[in-house]
Amino acid sequence: MAFVVLFDANVLYPNVLRDLLLRIAQSGFVQAKWTDEILDEVFRNLRKNRPDLDPGKLDRTRHLMNASVRDCLVTGYEPLIATLDLPDPDDRHVLAAAIKAQARVIVTENLRDFPGRALGPWNVEAQTSDDFVLDRIELCERVVVEAVRRIVNSRRAPPTSVSEVLDALERCGLRKSVAALRSGQE
Repeated sequence: MAFVVLFDANVLYPNVLRDLLLRIAQSGFVQAKWTDEILDEVFRNLRKNRPDLDPGKLDRTRHLMNASVRDCLVTGYEPLIATLDLPDPDDRHVLAAAIKAQARVIVTENLRDFPGRALGPWNVEAQTSDDFVLDRIELCERVVVEAVRRIVNSRRAPPTSVSEVLDALERCGLRKSVAALRSGQE
């Protein structure tokens, strides 16, 4: 059985981080999950914060995300929401989706909103994207290195190098993961 993870909106928002996480999921190394509600938050914030982005391209990105990872959308979690207790009630849908999907990890940058006392009874833990990717590197570095190479190869203009992608990932907060990948290149 695949290792199931649920991606929160804040890790799907930055383009290069989203690209890396999806490519890791496409490898079959993990089974990535999210909900339409999570994607609504991602794309609502992108439209608000980046009015320069073409709305048609954002819609296409959302469609491609859902098409790129098998069985990624979680449904039927809504009845659980009201039964859950989290510091931010607006995050209950994320935990409800993780429970419904039988996810082991919620990948989020908001650890304080997902305390262990609330997640433990459901056998779920929260991890930052940096810790999640670092764990994947420690388990099978080849998968993450290949995901970075695929990002480089997918960029059309201007040409992108591995170093540029790693720099962008580091700016997204993947400091430990990028350090581990750079040390593997030496």
